[in-house]
Amino acid sequence: MSVSMAATRAVPRALRDNGADTVRGIVLITACYFIMTFSDVAVKFALPMAGLTSAILFRGFIGSGTVLLITARNGRAGLARLRPVRWQMVVARSLLQAVVGVTWFASWASMTLADSYAVGFTTPLLATLFAVVLIGERLDWRRIVATLLGFAGVLIMLRPGGDLWSPALALLLAGVVCSAFARLMTRQLSTTETPECLAFSLLLMHIPVGFLMLIWVPIPGMPMPALLALLALGVLTGVAQMMNARAYALAPVSALGPFDYSSMLWAVTLGWLIFDEMPHLAAVQGAVVIALAGLYSLHGEQRRHRLEKRAA
Repeated sequence: MSVSMAATRAVPRALRDNGADTVRGIVLITACYFIMTFSDVAVKFALPMAGLTSAILFRGFIGSGTVLLITARNGRAGLARLRPVRWQMVVARSLLQAVVGVTWFASWASMTLADSYAVGFTTPLLATLFAVVLIGERLDWRRIVATLLGFAGVLIMLRPGGDLWSPALALLLAGVVCSAFARLMTRQLSTTETPECLAFSLLLMHIPVGFLMLIWVPIPGMPMPALLALLALGVLTGVAQMMNARAYALAPVSALGPFDYSSMLWAVTLGWLIFDEMPHLAAVQGAVVIALAGLYSLHGEQRRHRLEKRAA
């Protein structure tokens, strides 16, 4: 990497919060969740045949390889974008995300795809709170309303004694907390790291975590359908993680958070078509409320974008 390129990478970029970038970030994150849903379907299909450790290792090897191939098309300049600046924080975020992957995959042994997504909707709420408290992100009244409305949806889903309560739920909630911190770190790291770096390091961390898991969870035989599903998991995850990192570089955590709901539509549809799964009523009711929060947030960001264009 040349001296001029290294100097350019070392200059921190400012975090932005304007209507145009936020709308672009919303489009990217929605497309990311669409792709991620298909990768989750692939791993849920493969898990009974290939096991949890195989899923983590394939996500690491194939996912990081996909990011590497995409960036390598631009030669040395592209490969330089994989190099971290704040490597300690990059490693910490990658480890958190690997833990998130393990908890989500493990929860699917007893939870439906749609139910796990519904519980995952608590992630943007926690991430929004962390962003306001820890990095001082601006929270206007529209984002406050969207966050509170989303929190009401979470309470509907997770009411004590409801159908969703199980040991798998406790495991998944631990992953949700890790995911919320990881999102906040993604936003902070976007000032110095490229989307390619954040996606590559995240997926690369799955490899040592997967090898560590071999001590407790050995790899069974690998039938061809499971192998193909895990290959799809890796490729789709690599593409989606690059889009995710770019979205959080463009838009605040609080603005992107409510759009987790978009994945619920795909999770319900694919879970029913492929696994003959139907979500619990509480999950559907809560998801509808959170979806309304996301639509309200999108409306506010689009309106702000129009006002900024007029002012310009």
